[in-house]
Amino acid sequence: MLCSVRNVPPRLQLSPCSLTLALQNLKQYCSTSKDEEDLDPVGSLTQLCVGSHYISPGESNAGLFQRGVGCSYGPLGVELRRNLLEQWWRSVSRSTPQVFGMSSTDAGGEGRLRVVDSEELKLMLEQREVRREQLIREVEKLLQRAPPVRTNFLQGALEQFAPTLDLVNRKLPFGLAESGLCFQPSGGSSAEVTQTSLVWFCSPRTSSQWLDHWTRKRLKWWRKFALSPSDFSSVDVPEEELDEVASRGVKVMYSFPWGQESLETLWSRGDAELLQVHKGARSKLQGGDGRRSIPHVLSITANMDRGVMSFLSNSFQQLKKSNDKQKLQQRKVLKLHPVLVPIKVALDIGKGATGELRQVCEGLLQEFMEAKISAWPGYLKTLPTTLEQLNTKYDEMGVLFTVVVSENSLESGLLQVRSRDTTIKETMHISEIKDFLSTYISAADNS
Repeated sequence: MLCSVRNVPPRLQLSPCSLTLALQNLKQYCSTSKDEEDLDPVGSLTQLCVGSHYISPGESNAGLFQRGVGCSYGPLGVELRRNLLEQWWRSVSRSTPQVFGMSSTDAGGEGRLRVVDSEELKLMLEQREVRREQLIREVEKLLQRAPPVRTNFLQGALEQFAPTLDLVNRKLPFGLAESGLCFQPSGGSSAEVTQTSLVWFCSPRTSSQWLDHWTRKRLKWWRKFALSPSDFSSVDVPEEELDEVASRGVKVMYSFPWGQESLETLWSRGDAELLQVHKGARSKLQGGDGRRSIPHVLSITANMDRGVMSFLSNSFQQLKKSNDKQKLQQRKVLKLHPVLVPIKVALDIGKGATGELRQVCEGLLQEFMEAKISAWPGYLKTLPTTLEQLNTKYDEMGVLFTVVVSENSLESGLLQVRSRDTTIKETMHISEIKDFLSTYISAADNS
């Protein structure tokens, strides 16, 4: 209840033109292309991501970010990655029957990478009086004691196949999904990567069709959240680059300013690995969709750190605009998709009784939190800031809408609402803003 609003008139209905304009905005969002390119788009994007708290500062951290591996994220980057992972989970588990979540604990001992205490290894190598053969034996023992680190989720899914087959009454197809941190080779070393994995088990005669199905589905998913969908594409993996056991492979690619990079890889892996994990016990592995057979395995693996970077890159715009004095200025904005953007609305105050205005903002903030609409409490700022400076800051953060509560709001219940994508400012009643935002985000999610 917003107790500090004085003499509010009877409940006003949201203007049809306001909602229509907002939804038209949403449609335009999906077809807008990048208007202006900076001479150094990578540097500009990295600078903006640091300044807007998507990634933490530091040259080495920026390098990790640009390589598409796990970096130190800022608060907004953590939220963006979380939103992306939630959307991935929805796309594979809620939209497709017979996909089950799982959690594996290790690499089953087969990992090529191992965690070694660097100090222990250093002391071992500094022993000058130790003969070479003895040193080799000590290093080998150290490696044997060292735990393996996970490089993918495939092993765990293969191990879970037999019990899950019993769960589904030995009926194919079905899939096992998991996400988390893995170690991947990167720049001559290894780095943490936020990885998603779907391992799909199907009959041999349908494996090719299922690979085509999942390729279309995954490409459509990446493009759904893109400002410029054509930057995402799929390509067949050349025969000479196929994974060791794979008969066919497809990659979902993104066109970064420096060239194409892989976001997601789909492999048709046959049944060899499944038989190897289960010691060739063919009888317990047989399932079917009418005929009994050893299923073929499809692995679908995505690098979500690079995915975060692809959407930041895809949504980054540098536009020319005129200010109130008709001077041409550059406007930087992150036009992230409404369901991915970390902050949907910013709450600020205009001129008026500061205490009462903040009380209204507190009430609105509580409403947004209850509706699961992420909001930024800009009204708590301690330094004087002009509305123009706030708009610049929020555009670079990617905030969808800015709501300003002023003295007029206390008298009439009317707020000023600014759209990130059009910069148009509209007047809306305080009782309607929550439903407006919910409708807008829901429309974006279902588009």
